[in-house]
Amino acid sequence: MSRYAAAHEDPQGPGDARPTALQIIKDEGVEGKLKGKVIVITGTSSGIGIETARALAETGAKLFLTARNLDKAKKACAEFFDASRMEFIELDLTSLNSVRTAAENILDKTDKINILVENAGCMAVPELELTKDGHEMQFGVNYLAHFLFFELLKPALLAAVTPELNSRVVVLSSSAHQHGGINDTDNYNFQKGGYDPWLSYGQSKTADIYLANEIDRRYGSQGLHATSVHPGGIMTELARYIPPEVLQSLATSDAAKKMMKNPEQGAATTVWAAIGKQWENTGGKYLENCQEAPPAKQIDPHFGKGYAPHVYDPEREARLWKDALKIVGLA
Repeated sequence: MSRYAAAHEDPQGPGDARPTALQIIKDEGVEGKLKGKVIVITGTSSGIGIETARALAETGAKLFLTARNLDKAKKACAEFFDASRMEFIELDLTSLNSVRTAAENILDKTDKINILVENAGCMAVPELELTKDGHEMQFGVNYLAHFLFFELLKPALLAAVTPELNSRVVVLSSSAHQHGGINDTDNYNFQKGGYDPWLSYGQSKTADIYLANEIDRRYGSQGLHATSVHPGGIMTELARYIPPEVLQSLATSDAAKKMMKNPEQGAATTVWAAIGKQWENTGGKYLENCQEAPPAKQIDPHFGKGYAPHVYDPEREARLWKDALKIVGLA
């Protein structure tokens, strides 16, 4: 059982006894212990991406911090930014060309990457929108762009593997995966109609779990492992598309307020997955609340605990991987 299980049994809202990302760093004893190592994080201009970067900065590693708006990211990370070992990289996940350019820029500066945190994303886009490459926005940004980013950085992740320190990928998912699984191959973009913002988000977050599972299945034996993470409920810019009346109902619900975390706590499971000793030499699991998630006792995409039955499905994971290679032009 995780050392953090008890702290999550009776949540009392943001700032309660649940751990922060910085506490994870201290508890794992990795302050200043990853000097010379390289970490890449997407989405560091807002929300838990900032707190993930802030905590992982304490390890002493070199950080590549990506964001679509670099001015915004620079302001957001100003308190802990160290120019001697940190660098901002422009990355617009709505454009696969931008993904390719960002990966090239990183690989021009390092041939080894120890940890990749795929954190950025969008949620509940109200109407069907397409990326610059013509893919449904949530599937394109949350999954396809991150799939391509991993594939392009994969040689550096594998090159960094040593017997003492395996490489890791952490993919941000969500309890919203419980909205449903992935669509058929010919309907990832809801081209057959029936677009729903939450079904779309659920598909993208299931796809992110599948990405981590398949990475671990394909490359775990080579020392490259991956996990997927539900950060919890946090009020950040990710919620910008949620209707005001829904946000108001959450703000006035005692039960909902107790479940919510602040960004520092929301980044804790990501950091635990990235540097926690429990995840050295293993992966392929869906994590929440700084512990491995159990099967869901009931389906609740918003505040439910655990994973839905469709989460571990090697056949669909392999199918999505094969399809994604074709979609992003790698097959």
